[in-house]
Amino acid sequence: MRPSKRLERIPPYAFAQLERKIAAKREAGVDVISLGIGDPDRPTPPLIVQAMQEAVTEAETHRYPSNRGREDFRGAVRDFYERRFDVKLDPEREIIPAIGAKEAIFNLNLAFLDPGDYALAADPGYPVYTGGPWLAGAEPVLMALEPQLGFVPDLDEIDPDVASRTKLMYLNYPNNPTGAVVPEGFFERVVEFAREHDILVVHDNAYSEITFDGYRAPSFLATPGAKDVGIEVFSLSKGYNMTGWRCAVVLGNAEAIEIYWQLKTNIDSGLFEAVQLAGIAALSPDADAEVASMNELYRRRRDLVCDALHAIGVDVRPPRSTIYVWAPVPDGFESSAAYCEHVLEQAGVVLSPGAIYGPAGEGWFRISLTTPDDRLLEAVQRLGALGG
Repeated sequence: MRPSKRLERIPPYAFAQLERKIAAKREAGVDVISLGIGDPDRPTPPLIVQAMQEAVTEAETHRYPSNRGREDFRGAVRDFYERRFDVKLDPEREIIPAIGAKEAIFNLNLAFLDPGDYALAADPGYPVYTGGPWLAGAEPVLMALEPQLGFVPDLDEIDPDVASRTKLMYLNYPNNPTGAVVPEGFFERVVEFAREHDILVVHDNAYSEITFDGYRAPSFLATPGAKDVGIEVFSLSKGYNMTGWRCAVVLGNAEAIEIYWQLKTNIDSGLFEAVQLAGIAALSPDADAEVASMNELYRRRRDLVCDALHAIGVDVRPPRSTIYVWAPVPDGFESSAAYCEHVLEQAGVVLSPGAIYGPAGEGWFRISLTTPDDRLLEAVQRLGALGG
């Protein structure tokens, strides 16, 4: 049996491969501690769970939902974006729910790309930024995130011929995997670039609610002119411990939202209404204390990990956002994969090699902070012993 040619274009999903490796080690009797996959270990906050429990008892939520989403859910998103980001949105034309950010990002490729088109993808970056264009028959073109620029691409270095064939540009700040926050003035430059080359910007806003040290992440849509050239995908997965719930929204340019909706009506039957009602609870001010509590937990874990890395000679900067620590591979290892394999074999700790996020990730590795405190402490102690 042969897969389609489009599927042959892409490698197996990196994190699925990582899960297999962890399972194999555990089956062999190894006490593996995984710091590789960013899946929050704490449960979804009770007020969200309670809203879901109540919603599933309501008969109205058992029928097909509208692809446009519930009016009250879109209203809650509108209110949240105005309260949190000072962004005004029309809930009728500029907001639509998605069954998770991954689904939304992938489907945007089908909605906007044809064979021969280009999509600019952050490197290092979320693998769907490259896999999605491939599966749509288009070509991803990597934009290296430059450490000296604060892990943003140098837009002036993008070939004009490439820009002329580009229809989508994927960005993500706060950034996975680097933990970088957007430098001042960069979003304004992106708007200019997108307007000049008629590119739709897709800003993946998955980590805006996980911030430390007084930092507050902005929305791309708060940038003057952003709604003219772009959309934003906002996910409840990481900030609200809702990865399994698959609850996200696509917001921004009304014409792009309409095109996305046209594709979506032919692919799925909408987001389960009980999940939308739980999303309303998540986006209410009542959930702010839960978010703040999780941020304090991640800050403590961040400091624990960074202190341990410094102790073994790794020059790492504590991130001001996300659930990840991005660190350079220590001297003496030929690649990020070689270092992570060494750590797994010698310490039973899983790290993510930077190269799985793109060529520009080589020489780095990522640690996820989504591991219970006692296991995280043991993992960094193992790393410390290994470094000694």
